[in-house]
Amino acid sequence: MSLILPSAPTPARSLTGVAGDLLVALEGADGALRPARSVVLVIVDGLGAIQLRGHAGHARRMTAGLGKKDVAYSVFPTTTAAALTSTLTGLEPGEHGLVGYRVFDREHDRLVNQLSGWESDGIDPLVWQPAPTVFERAIAAGHGAFAVGIAAYAHSGFTRATMRGAAFVAAKTPAERVAVAYQLAADNPGSLVYCYLPEVDKAGHKHGVESAEWIAALEEIDGALSAVPPRQVGVLVTADHGMIDVPAHRHVVLDEGDARLDAVRHIGGEPRMLHVYLEPDADAEAALQRWRIASEGDAEVLSGTEAIATGLFAARVTPAAASRIGDLLVIARGNRAFYDGTAEDQRARGMVGQHGALTPEERQVPYILRGAFAV
Repeated sequence: MSLILPSAPTPARSLTGVAGDLLVALEGADGALRPARSVVLVIVDGLGAIQLRGHAGHARRMTAGLGKKDVAYSVFPTTTAAALTSTLTGLEPGEHGLVGYRVFDREHDRLVNQLSGWESDGIDPLVWQPAPTVFERAIAAGHGAFAVGIAAYAHSGFTRATMRGAAFVAAKTPAERVAVAYQLAADNPGSLVYCYLPEVDKAGHKHGVESAEWIAALEEIDGALSAVPPRQVGVLVTADHGMIDVPAHRHVVLDEGDARLDAVRHIGGEPRMLHVYLEPDADAEAALQRWRIASEGDAEVLSGTEAIATGLFAARVTPAAASRIGDLLVIARGNRAFYDGTAEDQRARGMVGQHGALTPEERQVPYILRGAFAV
């Protein structure tokens, strides 16, 4: 079977380069970013470059002076757990180990949620994601490190996995978070400050990227980013992934009797990028062919071995990451999404905006320079 898998242009910015570039800028050395006294990384969760350009009239401040080349590429899969971890460690998912939204914990024969399941499933963030964060690297180099976000995230397992080393500062609204981040950068010369804005992603999941609610969230973020950065502070505004609307008639629902469910033990990942875990005694090749035949036109179906060999998760995949990758991967094409109709929890079928796969809408994110970085 010939695999139709897109690749980023060469050369192309990757989110994996952000951490290193920010640290180089703090050291005052020449690099991808201009030197700055302090740096602020703003992540607008879920804001793809294509969606931003398509709604430029509602984001005049963010898009002012934005060129076609002002983009970066997310990692695979294009999901928050994988992409934020890559941004904040500088590693691909196959290296840091967060390879999807829900992945298989083989030791306990269960699926674990990589965003919200750390506490309930008893996962140790330092064991599951042992790579140093950009904040730990900053502190080791003598810089201050701060993370500005929503109070509910301050002590979460995901925060410990991706932001350890940073002093967490909570603020309620996007405008407050940006203002706090800028003030921290001004008051602490030589510091790295992270600012997280999830409002666009939340509105997109619930209502879609063409909804009035999504546009209102975008306008709120644009207003928050209208603030002028302090002098000599470099600001990079980017995102972890983009998003695509999936209408109900594009759902592929796997109901009882669907041959694709034969020999399947767990279905993880998310609707646009499934990790399919087979029973230990399953005929993996037969399962692969069943999925490919039944999903033709709807998805690209690979074995986990093929995905690792093609470098989708990283050029080098660690044993821990490999153990979490599905026996099969089902990567949705177009604006389709896959659901296990036999699962007890069907709430995900109510989501409109989704991500995880390889479309340009999901992979391309804005790369906006402000303050000292734009001079």
